Amino acid sequence: MKPDPASAERLALRLGALSHPARLEILTHLADADCCCCKDVVGRLDLAQSTVSQHLKVLVEAGLVRVRQERQRSIYEIDRGALADTASRVTALADACCPPQAAGCAEPRVLSLG
Repeated sequence: MKPDPASAERLALRLGALSHPARLEILTHLADADCCCCKDVVGRLDLAQSTVSQHLKVLVEAGLVRVRQERQRSIYEIDRGALADTASRVTALADACCPPQAAGCAEPRVLSLG
């Protein structure tokens, strides 16, 4: 099957968004809270409001977080489908690059982000 450049670009964008520790913390907070505003995230992390806003913007642009307006506030929530799709694509990539029966490949390990 021929690789889809748009799909590869989307995956790279999402992985880039996941590559910063603060954004991983934000996703963890959003997972616990279901949804919240930027102020709620700022209260949990030791970061300035402008920094949290920028990280949220990156997550939204990558399609990992959705945002909606509620009066004067922006409400953020994880796009669980997009996150599951990203995990599935990374797993498929790892399987394609190093199938278990290939010589010299180590057994897959489970990585905990927690």
